[in-house]
Order: sequence, then C-alpha cells, then structure tokens
Amino acid sequence: MGLHGRGKKPVKAYENMDFINSSDGRLLRIMSEMIEPKRRFSKNQVRDSIAFFGSARLLSNEDAGIMLERAELTGDEGKIKKAKAAVKMSRYYEEGAELAEMLTKWSIDNDFGYYICSGGGPGIMEAANLGASRVKDGQSIGLNIALPFEQEPNPYISPELNFEFNYFFIRKFWFTYLAKAIVVFPGGFGTFDEFFEILTLIQTGKTTKTIPIVLYGKEFWSNMVNFDYLVEAGVICEKDLDLFIWADTPQEVFDYLTAELKLQRRLHSEFYQ
Repeated sequence: MGLHGRGKKPVKAYENMDFINSSDGRLLRIMSEMIEPKRRFSKNQVRDSIAFFGSARLLSNEDAGIMLERAELTGDEGKIKKAKAAVKMSRYYEEGAELAEMLTKWSIDNDFGYYICSGGGPGIMEAANLGASRVKDGQSIGLNIALPFEQEPNPYISPELNFEFNYFFIRKFWFTYLAKAIVVFPGGFGTFDEFFEILTLIQTGKTTKTIPIVLYGKEFWSNMVNFDYLVEAGVICEKDLDLFIWADTPQEVFDYLTAELKLQRRLHSEFYQ
C-alpha cells in the first residue's frame, strides 16, 4: 500500500445517478424506456392491445353529479355551467368503462390475449382500466407519463403492467407498437396529438399493419373537426376518411372491432399460433 492507503473505490458508471440523470446520460434513459417495457411485456406474454385515447379531465357520472350539487350550493353561475358540462360529458367515462369491460370479457372468453391499454391517468384512461378490472382475470396496461403537475396512475391498472415514461415519443411508440385497434374518445390537445399522429403514420405508410380506429362521440368530434372541409380544401384525400369510423355507442364499437380483429387473426393466422 502507498503512503496514503488504498484509494476510494469509484462508482460504476451505471450506478452514478448524477451521470444517468445528466444530458450525457439521456441516451441511456431513452434506451431504458424502450427495453424495460419490452422485457415486462414479454414476461407477461403481452403482444396485442386495444388502445383507448381520451381526456384526463372527464369525470364519472357520480363524481360529476357531486360536482354539480356543490356548484349549485354556491350559486355561482360559472361553476354551475362548468359542472353541467361535466355531467353531460360523463357519459363518455361510463361508456368507455362499459366498452373496455365488453372487449376484455370477449378477449378472455375467446383466449385472444387483447389487453386494454390506456395512458394510465384519470378520466377516460381510468374508465378504460376500470372496465377491464371488472372482468374476472381481466388485466390492463397503463402507460403513464411524468408531468410537472404529477399525473398519478389510476388504481385499476394491473400492477405488473403499470409503466411511467419520461419521454412522450417512447410512450407513443409503445401505444402504437402493441395496438391492434384504437378507440378515440373526446379529449383535448393530448388526444388530438395521439389521434392525428397515428393517422399520419398510417396515411404515410410508416406503419404497415392494419389498425381499426374508432372516433367515439359524433356530436363532439363533428363540432371539433370538419373533416369534410379538409377534403374540400384539398389538404387530405377523400380516401383518408376511410382510416377511421364514427361510433356513438359501446355496442357499435364492440361489433365493429370484434369483427375486424377476428379478420386480422384469420389473415395473419401464423402470427397468432
């Protein structure tokens, strides 16, 4: 030994959290968010999902009713108006949960292995995971995202399939990679982003698999986006409107998606063996 004794043992690079969390460690963080979910999906034999997109702000009918009662006690017209809107929109929470329950039961009864997949948070995301949890042995995926205002995972996600991402683009990758069908409920900027990005991937041929897409809520979406005008203006083709269908009840979506997914399985039977 030297005069000053043995030197302090250095920290391994992969155990150095200052490095891992630095800009130089970004690539490792990105790769971790690609590889760790893959490992967990493989371990749990998850290959196929039905993704639910929609607003984090929509309430259940019960919670919206409580909100309205409290607003009416205040006499504040602004709060009452907002609460009445929440009650009206709460149908989408209830119908999202109903649809997720129907699809989960169908998948389990037929041993098909489709998992409901949500963004992991409240609102429509919670409704999707809730619906799946109502079915015996029903499991579902939650792809959470770390946000400044701390989106918390809803309590209905299967624990082993509960993820949290730092990077939106990797979270979107896992949504798209697993999805064999997508249902888009009313939502804001995030829902628009997810919906139009998947349409762009299909339109431009960046994904070659067939993904049935349902735009749920005719009243909401027809007021939000004038798709016919996009065709009239020449910024999309008329055939682009065939990339999705409209629906207004859980049964409509269920009938369409189960038929489409059965067709996929027949056309690609070698994949599902």
